[in-house]
Order: sequence, then C-alpha cells, then structure tokens
Amino acid sequence: MIKSKANAIWHGGLKDGKGNISSKSGALNGPYSFKTRFEGDDTGTNPEELIGAAHAGCFSMFLSSLLEKAGKPATRIMTDATVHLDVTDNGPVIKLIELNTEGEVEGMDEAEFQQHAQEAKEKCPISAALKAVPEIKLTATLKR
Repeated sequence: MIKSKANAIWHGGLKDGKGNISSKSGALNGPYSFKTRFEGDDTGTNPEELIGAAHAGCFSMFLSSLLEKAGKPATRIMTDATVHLDVTDNGPVIKLIELNTEGEVEGMDEAEFQQHAQEAKEKCPISAALKAVPEIKLTATLKR
C-alpha cells in the first residue's frame, strides 16, 4: 500500500490565527489562514484549493489511463477544478465541485471521449473519496 503524508500546523484562534500546510515530499509548503479560506485573500492556500488541485490531478491521470487503454492516448489533458464552499448555519460545507477538462486525443470521437471522461469522474480515487459532496459536475471538451 502506498502512503502519502501531509501535515498542517495552526497557531492562534480561528480568525486571527495562521498556519502552514506541507507535504512529506516537500512539493507543497505554504501558509493558510481564515482570510485565505473565507475572505478571498490570495497570499496563501486553503483546504478547498488543495482538494481542487488533488481532484484535477487525479481525474487527469485517470482519464489518461482510460484513453491509453482504449488505444488512443491523449496528447494533452488539462483539468481545472472549482470547489464551492458554502457557509451554512451548521458550518462550512462543500456543496459542489466543478471539473472542467479539455483533452487532445487523435482519432477519438466526441461520444467516446465523453464516455471516458464520465468514467474517470466516477472512478478516480479522489472522486471516490469525495462521495459526500452533493454534486460533482463535469464539463469535458475534446479539442481537435
């Protein structure tokens, strides 16, 4: 079993505190705060941004694998993820994740590309881990 590790440290209270998120590999190391999470401050990251990055990366790799297995490897797959955080009376809740992917695949028709994109959305490990999110929308575009 492959294990991936990351950690977060937080100093202070919720609104005036600050923290740092890092990964064992060192690829990720950055600040986060209440302002970066809830007020749009872009001087750091936030957990939802990291979920979006993980989801976009996982989806792209999974789609690439499906296309390769179909005998039509992608030249390029670009995916962005938008994670919608809603602040409710019960606290913050992720209500929607939008995946927008664009693939360049020689010799593939639109219907086949859409089928593989939907399968990747359903089966990539991060999608599976996020089943509690009420809605994950996918927009897939085949570029020629």
